[in-house]
Amino acid sequence: MKLKEQPIGRRPPMSLRNFLERFRPAGTPGASATGVPADRAAERAAELEPALTQLTDVQQQAARIRAAAQEAAEALRRDASREAERLVAAAREKAPDVRGQAAEPLLREAQREADALRAASECAASAIRVRAVERMPYLVDRAVADALRLAGGAREP
Repeated sequence: MKLKEQPIGRRPPMSLRNFLERFRPAGTPGASATGVPADRAAERAAELEPALTQLTDVQQQAARIRAAAQEAAEALRRDASREAERLVAAAREKAPDVRGQAAEPLLREAQREADALRAASECAASAIRVRAVERMPYLVDRAVADALRLAGGAREP
């Protein structure tokens, strides 16, 4: 048997049995007897009252626990925020030293390369000086010869 889906918030239609239950006699049939019809709603209310009271107490206790938890959470957030700020400040303070330590091997390698380039350039400059000293007499003689030739006097190289 498939049940019809009821929209949320709507009560199912009253069945015939529930409708007829309303007209049920309060007492036994026959001669009239004194009696009070049973008040089922009052019976249900009396039966549920203690449970609902306990439920209300539990709801209030849950609200108190939630409020305490929210306060504790706020305190934890504040403490964590302060700790994070402290850690960031400490990291910023240490950053120059850490950068220097990280750059130190690179600087040493660059210094070695600079020293090697300086040594190579000094070697090349020394070789140029030696060649200049070797060629200087020839170049001086040639310059003097050119100057004399232009001045009118000839000189043999």
